[in-house]
Amino acid sequence: MKSNRRNFIQKLGVGTAGLGLSSALPTASAAQRPDKEDEQILFVGDNIAVANTSYGKVRGYILRGIHTYLGIPYGADTSGENRFMPPQKPKPWNDVKPAVWWGNSAPQIMEKRYADAYSSFVDHWNYDDVSEDCLRINVWTPALDAKKRPVIVWLHGGGFVNGNGIEQDGYNGENLSRMGDVVFCSLNHRLGTLGFTDLAGVGGEKFAASGNVGMLDIVAALEWVRDNISNFGGDPNSVTIIGQSGGGAKVCALTAMPSAKGLFHKAVALSGSMLSGTSKEYAEKLGALVLKEAGLGPNDIGKLQQLPWREYIDIANRAVAKAADDARRLGVARGGFGPVADGRYLMDTPFYADASHFSADIPMIICSTFNESSPSRVDSSLEKVSLADVKEKLKPRFGEKSGDVADAYAKVFPDKTPVEIWSMVMSNRKNAIAAADAKSKQKAPVYLAWFGWQPPLFDGRMRAFHCNDICFWFNNTDLMLTHTGGGARPRRLSEKMAKTFVNFARTGNPNGGGLPDWPRYTSEKGETMILDDFCVVRNDPDREARKALP
Repeated sequence: MKSNRRNFIQKLGVGTAGLGLSSALPTASAAQRPDKEDEQILFVGDNIAVANTSYGKVRGYILRGIHTYLGIPYGADTSGENRFMPPQKPKPWNDVKPAVWWGNSAPQIMEKRYADAYSSFVDHWNYDDVSEDCLRINVWTPALDAKKRPVIVWLHGGGFVNGNGIEQDGYNGENLSRMGDVVFCSLNHRLGTLGFTDLAGVGGEKFAASGNVGMLDIVAALEWVRDNISNFGGDPNSVTIIGQSGGGAKVCALTAMPSAKGLFHKAVALSGSMLSGTSKEYAEKLGALVLKEAGLGPNDIGKLQQLPWREYIDIANRAVAKAADDARRLGVARGGFGPVADGRYLMDTPFYADASHFSADIPMIICSTFNESSPSRVDSSLEKVSLADVKEKLKPRFGEKSGDVADAYAKVFPDKTPVEIWSMVMSNRKNAIAAADAKSKQKAPVYLAWFGWQPPLFDGRMRAFHCNDICFWFNNTDLMLTHTGGGARPRRLSEKMAKTFVNFARTGNPNGGGLPDWPRYTSEKGETMILDDFCVVRNDPDREARKALP
């Protein structure tokens, strides 16, 4: 996969002079120019943005006043004998390591990544090289000093199978770092079959961690933050983890991992949550099927570590198909690879049920969007569906209850069109509410939000879609134009959301950023911050509709 250098140049704001075209353009003396010449905004050189880490010095660059470091190793190559093993420390280096370009994406299937032109346009995917040598972290900071700024660590989405730390422009940490005077980090870690194949059942103690190494990578990155972030002007005792979709589930999983205790202090889960890991019984059966699909016996597990990663992914995915019956029998909603509730690396009891668990001290924000799924985004004909059509569309998911569900949502939201009712049903808050209810029983507060802002794109059919809120939290609405359209309208909401998020990262309380007073969530009232052009707190606005869900 070729590096997207053109986009990088555009992000740096390099004009024609930077592209070597200045000699072909007319020039004027300073006296002839009506305004003072623009100042330099990018600085890079031998003695610029050099920082210390536990393993050696790194050299980044300074862009618009923010020190930027990309692709810093926090772990060793995970290929060969390190495959399926807990992450190892990176090897120290003597020279100053360049940290000016993203680290490799974790192994994942890249064929036809850009096949869907509309998805590629909307999410503006950024992917570069893919490799098992992928344990890298990115850092944005206002200064290399002793100020001890709050630290934010971003966990990307993509389920537990796809994605990377900068796959969307809206993941960029520069603007939030500047606006909030915070240190922003993002990272890559092992995914899918290489991050979560549980071989403990067939391989014994040596492979005890194999079902959770992808999450243990994130723990290793948080350990790197603990040990190194003070060199980047950050406070290791004020770390907030935030993730969206699969990243939100990763946030929840970290609150249930003994090895993550003390490594973070606040948490935010956007459009994704989990309250338990994958069944250990299912995960071990799947691991045994992987070995069988590869034509190997228990004494040959080491040979799995030598296969090319793409060949291994294909073998493991075939095993998932053959484990479908086991998944249904064990109540595994989505068969495949994810964090395993092994009782050792990830708790095997429901998350947030223990009042004395370390997670009880972690304040949390949970947010979802009105329209995680928008059926008509690229099919305008669906705008004309009737409520009767919607009931038919919902039958594959809700069966004979589909009519009751559609009617319940239509009653609670009488101003919504049938296609919007369809979208809201498919995007229902059942999981977000379950996570908030569980977390609310602990002493640290949980705050619940529902994002309803709709961009004026695709003739208004995108609605408040999955991923749309990310750039608002990170002050990036003018950077992620394909999610917002840009301009003053999204910027006004983003300023409030980003300042609210920074307040939460500083204090564990989101209030004071410009939104209305945001009370902690309780199951009784269901206090919910509605995020839109006009923000307001409502008490469980869709409760009666959700009651109809099977």
